[in-house]
Amino acid sequence: MAKKSGIGQYFELGFLTSELILKNLSFVLFLGFLAVIYIANSRFAEKNVRQIQHLQRELRELRWQYMTLESENMYNSRQSELAEQLKDEHFEAFGTQPKRIVVQDKNDY
Repeated sequence: MAKKSGIGQYFELGFLTSELILKNLSFVLFLGFLAVIYIANSRFAEKNVRQIQHLQRELRELRWQYMTLESENMYNSRQSELAEQLKDEHFEAFGTQPKRIVVQDKNDY
């Protein structure tokens, strides 16, 4: 049988090629294992990145909610707003400022 010349001889699985693969089977399996680990690691990293982005978006929304509630609370706690809200419930604010009561100790005499 005549040998094939040209590129076709490199694509043909012959005795030497199969012997070479069997001889290095452990290395080929190791490379396959590393490829699986590499793919799993990249998927895990992408999953973590998506989760971080989701948490950042949620944190931003919660921060906006907090600032809105804080603003409403500051507005509703103003004295004029409290007086208006209490007027609806038939309470009236005093027209004068509160008086200060000072108690002296017996030791001060």
